[in-house]
Amino acid sequence: MLQKYEDLKNNCLAVGSLPHKSTEEAINIVRQFYYDIPFCPQLPKLSKNEDMLLQYLENMPGIIINQNKAYFDKDMSNFSNEILKLNEAFTNKCNIDDYGLSDNFSKAFKGFIEIIKDTKPKYAKSQITGPYTLALSLKDKNGDIAYNNETYRTIITKTLSLKALWQIKQINKACKDTTPIIFIDEPTLSKTETIKDNEIAIDIIKQVSDTIQNNGAISAVHCCGDCNWSLLTKIGMDMINFDAFVFAEKMENYAKELNVFLENGGKIVWGIVPTLDKNALKETSTKEIEQKLNIAKSYLVKAGINPDLIDNNSLVSTSCGCGSLSVQLAEKAIKITRELSDKLKG
Repeated sequence: MLQKYEDLKNNCLAVGSLPHKSTEEAINIVRQFYYDIPFCPQLPKLSKNEDMLLQYLENMPGIIINQNKAYFDKDMSNFSNEILKLNEAFTNKCNIDDYGLSDNFSKAFKGFIEIIKDTKPKYAKSQITGPYTLALSLKDKNGDIAYNNETYRTIITKTLSLKALWQIKQINKACKDTTPIIFIDEPTLSKTETIKDNEIAIDIIKQVSDTIQNNGAISAVHCCGDCNWSLLTKIGMDMINFDAFVFAEKMENYAKELNVFLENGGKIVWGIVPTLDKNALKETSTKEIEQKLNIAKSYLVKAGINPDLIDNNSLVSTSCGCGSLSVQLAEKAIKITRELSDKLKG
């Protein structure tokens, strides 16, 4: 169910990863630029365990991680017991610490929590890998895709739900007045090809989203590819985040669904600052990005959506994470996003 957060307007949101190899430097970036909505940065250049396809596999039943590669092995001696333990935790929302993020898989999480304790922000943002993306990426020891196995899909969905819930609980412990925002990162949504794929993807994403919302947090989905956004607007996500630098014009195709989504209190997070196109980022400026955002919004206005409805339910971000960029380029992207947010608020 959509929840209305009317004070979320033109805020600056982060998308996951940073390229820094120092936890302290990464946390300083969060403090400096994301003071209104701090986030937990993924640091894949500091640790391979923070790659988006590895970070949320810790303690997942049946998973073997070997030399930065992971696979399912249902023949593990404790596989059945681990599934029973997972089902118990998921059903009764107990023992969820077993599915939390250790320092070995999220070196910045403690620093993120300290920011929340220090600043007591209205909102704080973290993320998980989406269940559809993870199910399509993982294989079993025979090379078969986890997505094709209902048991593996269920394990992935429940484990990710508990990891989202654990993060919500940690944020609430740090400050009871801070509302968590949990992004479900689903870059592979752009690859759904059949009605059945769409149905499975939406079903497992909704399960994770429902867990997030039922525990008082904001549920968001991020996809930096060209996906069918009409599907995601129908399942009650609070926010959708897309690559507006590249795909803004295509959002016009989903204007009818987006209009209903916005009228119900949904938010569009415009990923307008390019991070997937390094040359574009090198050459751009805050002024040019603001112009690009106005053009992006105009496609929805042309399709019949009230411009005030759009403006009152918009936030801004980079198009994707900054983890693959140089530190210099990443900080340029972050600075532009911050400046754009401040200008829109002003």
